Parts: sequence; C-alpha cells; structure tokens
Amino acid sequence: MQDQLDKCTECGACDEVCPVYKITGEPVFSAMSRLKTAEMIFYNKEIDDARKESIYNCPKCMQCESVCPEEIKITRLVHEARANLANKGIGPLEKHGIIIKGIQKKSNSVGGDPGKRLDWLDEKFIQKKSDTLLYLGCIPAYLVKDAAHATYHVLKKLDFNFMMLEEEGCCYTYLYESGRTDLAKQYFEKNVKKFSNLGIKHIVVPCNGCLKCFKYFYPDLLGKMDFKVSHAVEIIYELLKKRPELLNKVEQKITYQDPCRLARGEKITEEPRELLKMCGSTLEEAEKNREDAICCGAGAGIRSVFPKLSIDIAESLLKSISTKTIATSCPFCTFNLSYASEKKNLEKEIIYFTRIILDSLE
Repeated sequence: MQDQLDKCTECGACDEVCPVYKITGEPVFSAMSRLKTAEMIFYNKEIDDARKESIYNCPKCMQCESVCPEEIKITRLVHEARANLANKGIGPLEKHGIIIKGIQKKSNSVGGDPGKRLDWLDEKFIQKKSDTLLYLGCIPAYLVKDAAHATYHVLKKLDFNFMMLEEEGCCYTYLYESGRTDLAKQYFEKNVKKFSNLGIKHIVVPCNGCLKCFKYFYPDLLGKMDFKVSHAVEIIYELLKKRPELLNKVEQKITYQDPCRLARGEKITEEPRELLKMCGSTLEEAEKNREDAICCGAGAGIRSVFPKLSIDIAESLLKSISTKTIATSCPFCTFNLSYASEKKNLEKEIIYFTRIILDSLE
C-alpha cells in the first residue's frame, strides 16, 4: 500500500471530480485528503472524527482513479482503511452497525420483509432447475421492484434459461463495503456453498452492487469462484442484437445515466445505449457521460449513513441533465435519483432500462 501512497504528487486532479468534495466544499472530504487519512490509519496515527467520516462518506465511484495520472488505486486504499478501522474495533460507524444487525436478522440490506420479497411477481413462483441463476439483489427485490419485474419478464420473453430462488438472501456487499470483512467472509462462504449445492455456474444480476460483490469481493476474500457473473444488460444485449425484430419502436427522448460500477468498473457503456436505440429512444447525452459520468451519490454505504449528502449529490446530477426522462442500468441509481427528484421537486422520471425494453417487446 505504501508504494501506492508514495505515488501521489498532490496534483489535485482527483479533487476536481470528487462528488463529495464538490458538494460539501470541505477539504477533509476530498479524495487527496482521504489518501492522507488512509496513510494515518495504516500507521496507527490518531485521526479526528472528520477524517474518520471521510473514509466512510466516499461512494467509491472511482472518478478519482479515472483521472489520477499516477493511477493510484484510491478506492482500494479507502477499502483497506475501512477494514483497518474495523479490525481495530473503532469502525465502522454506529449507523453501519445498526444496518449490519438488520442484515443479519433479515438477510437483506434494506430492512425488507423476506416474506414479501417476490410480491412483484405477477405469476406463481415455480422453482426451475438451471445452472444459471437470476439473482435479483435487495434493492430490485424490495425498493425498485419494477427493475426486478421488468428484468425477469424480458429474460423470459427472450427464452433465456434461468432459475430464481424463492429465498434468495443478500449478497452481503454491505458488510464488505463497511470494512467488516470478517463477517463478510462468513456470509460469502454460506452463499458459495448454496450456489455450489444448486449447481450454479452463471449468476446474472440486475444490481451493480451484487455484480461487483460476486465478481470481485468474493474472490478477494475466498479466492477464485466456480461461477461467472454477468450484468443483465450484457445478457439482454447479446440476445436482442440477434433478434432486433422483436422490438417495437417506442419513440422518446431520454438521457442514459452511466452507473459508476458499469462504466468505470466494467467499461460497459455502449451496450445499454444500443439497446435503448433499438427500442426507438433518441439519446441526449449528459455533459459528463460514459467513463466521465457523475456519480449518483448512493454507493458503498453512503446512502444509508449519509442520506442528505447522497441526496444532494443526486440533486446536483439531476440538475445537470436537461431531459425529463433518465434511464439507467443501476437500481440504486434509479432509487436515489427518483427519491431526490421527488424530494427536490425536479420532476424527473428515472427508469430502470429493462422497463423500456419490456414495453418495446409487448
């Protein structure tokens, strides 16, 4: 880690794009300051409450990394700082602890009733057998149910062979993101055992948090996995580019909001745009798009612990987009931007991308 820290030339490029610093104006909450705070934590130096908060109010959007001329892995250093604080017993924050207890009790990160997890399903649940699992994730299942509904029906209409779980549980990304890697490892192992017993070889997710967790966090703690992980947009794009005649053109002007973990993390930017165009949408690009897209402010635990900051970041993003309708391929973006739009009376409609595809298929 020290070699990463030593690379910093204090050029300030990261601070220019940090969404938290841009909203708060507090130097301690800048990306460059976070690096200094992380170094203090690694060397057991005392940090004040503001510095401690700065480690947890980072949405890990990777915008800082995308502009860093030294290619410093800032997001990883923030994670290591969180884990270090947890190992010392001085992290995470109190509110993280409350949410973690809720996850352990209800097996989801949003306090949802597990008995109502599939109440969006407008047909009888049938437990199919397949080595491909559609893993919905907590936010689609409980908070953005149209993302779950539309993704399920699009894949079904395209004759994609998959199964779902009646009792899915959580991917437990929140445990990892908060720095509680000890707990995360325990729950990751339980999920891996469950997937193995079911013969799962491929996990398809509509949720970007689940994507990153299964694809990177699980191997980080457990080693190589026996399953591959795909985002729903990848699967749907491959299916529809072979059968575009299935889509009816529904003309509308929209802006596609690139999610951080797909655009910067996976370099998936063109597939969702092509799908929306195939549905008849006219795309009007945001000023900052693709790998330069602005973060919605929800990720890495920030929305649950710092809701005002998260909503303020979302408001700033929404005000920078001229179109009324915004499509995205991240349920958390959908949730946070929708909430901010309503809270701030911005009159924006935020849609999870599979809804547009499903409407075009019907």
